Parts: sequence; C-alpha cells; structure tokens
Amino acid sequence: MNITMLEARESALVSRSGASRTMLRLASGALCLLAWQWAAGNHINLGFVTFQNVPPPTEVLAAAWALLHSPKLVPDLTASLARVFGGFLLAAVVGIMLGLVIGRSRWAEDALLPPLELLRPIPAVAWIPLAILMFPSSEMSMIFITFAGALFPILLNTIHGVEGVDPRLIASARSLGSGRYSVFTEVILPGAAPSIVTGLSIGMGTAWFCLVTAEMISGQFGIGYYTWASYTIQNYADIVVGMLFIGLFGMGSSALVKRLGNALMPWNQRGEK
Repeated sequence: MNITMLEARESALVSRSGASRTMLRLASGALCLLAWQWAAGNHINLGFVTFQNVPPPTEVLAAAWALLHSPKLVPDLTASLARVFGGFLLAAVVGIMLGLVIGRSRWAEDALLPPLELLRPIPAVAWIPLAILMFPSSEMSMIFITFAGALFPILLNTIHGVEGVDPRLIASARSLGSGRYSVFTEVILPGAAPSIVTGLSIGMGTAWFCLVTAEMISGQFGIGYYTWASYTIQNYADIVVGMLFIGLFGMGSSALVKRLGNALMPWNQRGEK
C-alpha cells in the first residue's frame, strides 16, 4: 500500500512538472511574439539593429494564411521535402558507413579524414557554382547541396561514437570468444548508436538550413526558393513566412529522427527530461 501511494505521488509530481514546463515554454514563445510585435510595430531603431522594415507578426500571419490557401504551397512543399530527404538519406548512408570505417581503422582515418576535414568548413553557398558544373540537372545539384550540409554532422558524430566505445567492453567480448563481426554488431554499433542518432538529428536540421542555398539554383519551386524570391521582390512578410516554414519543418523532422532513433535503442532510455 505504501509503495502504491509513493508511486502515485511520484506520478503526480512528474505530471505537475511536465505541465509547468509546458506552460513555461508557451509563455516564452508568447513573450517573444510580444517583443517582436512591439519592436516591429513601433519601428524601433537601436542603431546596431533596426526593426523599421521588419514586418510585425500580424502581417506575417496574414501572409501565412494567404500562402496556405495558395495553389503554390503543395508544389513548393513537395519539391523541398524531396530535396531535403533525398540529400539527407544519401548523407546518412555515406556518413554512417564512412564514420564506422574511419572510427575503427587508423589507416582509413589517415587516408580519408584529412580531405573530409578540408571540405567540412566550406559553406553551402560556395558549392553552388561547382554543383552546377558537376551535375547535369539543377535537381541533382540541389540534392547535392543538402547532402553536403547533412554529411559532416552525421560523419563526425559517427566517428566520435565509435571511438567512444569503452575498450574494456570490446576486450571482454573478445575474451568470451566473440569474433570481429559479433564485436562490431553487438558492442560497437550499440555503443555508437546514441551518437549516430544525434548526428542524424543534427544533419536533418542542417539539410533544411541549406535549403535556401540549394533552391537558389532552381528558379521554380520550393520553400527555400519562395523565401529567396520574396526577398528579391522585397515582400518582407513572405520572407518571414518562408523562414518559419523551414524552421517548423526542420524542427519537426529533426525531432522525428531523434524519436525514431530512441525507439530503436531501448538500452539507451534515460527517462523523459
């Protein structure tokens, strides 16, 4: 009976804590919106930053409502999702495979990591001319740019995950008669999986981050192109709408990747934060 009462009290505390955190997050978001409305509505100019041309949330909401009822929305979203997920899935396969090899082989690290580290700091916008020259279609060029953006977070997190596996676990498995394949599948992969999932989540967000850069090539469809085109015609409210769409889809897809990864790692559950 006492155990049941303790469990009920603990459940109530967890529920109350979750409700408090939700309220705090909602209040934080509302405060940011109010600050934005005040600064843009009053055309605040602080010298180092100005809100004189920034549209207030009311104008952005009207522009978002118009876009939701526009026939352009579905083609734009479909094109952007195909480009982001195409580049991300390719980056996931290449990044995880390379990361596993580099993390386990000193020879592969010496041979492959230096050129990859040289390419890693190059921003996505710098790839545009080369991508146009390398690929026969603009669609492939855009997928390549999202691939390049997503690759390095996945690759580096995979390498760090493999290198972070406790050597004592590997030695113990070998002392119990496990071969290379068993050690790899039963010790190294499970040990590196949390870092790999983190890299996938970051890589998905980075792929969306590179979307505007990628869709500068297309000149036709996509949320990134919609944002860039709105800038060129100085339609400021639509710029913010495009940014918010990219932010929402990026946040949602990154959270989805992380949840799917955690669902596949029951041994790594630490409880809800």
